[in-house]
Amino acid sequence: MEEAPVEKKLVGKISHYFTKIGVGVIELSDELKVGDRISIEGATTNIQQTVDSMEIEHENMQSAGAGQSIGMKVEQRVREGDLVYKLG
Repeated sequence: MEEAPVEKKLVGKISHYFTKIGVGVIELSDELKVGDRISIEGATTNIQQTVDSMEIEHENMQSAGAGQSIGMKVEQRVREGDLVYKLG
């Protein structure tokens, strides 16, 4: 029996990556919440992780929506232009 493919919804893209602190900045095109599973994908990037926390202007947020930019710890290096999908 085949597993159903995981549904992916584009929610934003990486606009910056801070190497020293391992934080990616995501420009959101849709809502994202703490606890969501995401996939970050690009030419050399393929990471799946859970959103443990997010910040806007150094303030912890539980959710953010289209048009906002959030900072988030990422488990591996990401690159500008990588696409961020919500899995579900």
